[in-house]
Amino acid sequence: MAKVSLDSTQIQKIIPHRYPMLLIDRVDELVPGEMAVAKRNVTIHEEVFNGHFPQNPVLPGALIVESLAQTGAVALLSKPEFKGKTAYFGGIHSAEFRKVVHPGDTMRLEVHMTKLRGHIGEGKGVATVDGERACTAELTFMIG
Repeated sequence: MAKVSLDSTQIQKIIPHRYPMLLIDRVDELVPGEMAVAKRNVTIHEEVFNGHFPQNPVLPGALIVESLAQTGAVALLSKPEFKGKTAYFGGIHSAEFRKVVHPGDTMRLEVHMTKLRGHIGEGKGVATVDGERACTAELTFMIG
């Protein structure tokens, strides 16, 4: 695994996401086309917490999965042949949620690509908080 340190400005050179939909803060490990490890610091200032839920703020599972997908997109789109492309969701398989994510948590997002044929990729992702699994998911990407 290649240790790297990509901040949000550098991430935005790889994937097209921007505020408020850029859901990873930095990338710590990257093997183009194979895997990426990213971090997301969840803060109370995120707009979603105004309504989900005001008295018990919880990060929606869909945003955890999207954070994993963006991590996988960094792994895929860092390959030279995919530079400037977009990685779209082709499918979300067997997503499971095991731990609630709250403001103040830091998610570690790890995605390993398991298959890449042409412009279709599949990967397995794990989101953890303090070493505990918050979410696992199998994701399919379509690169366009």
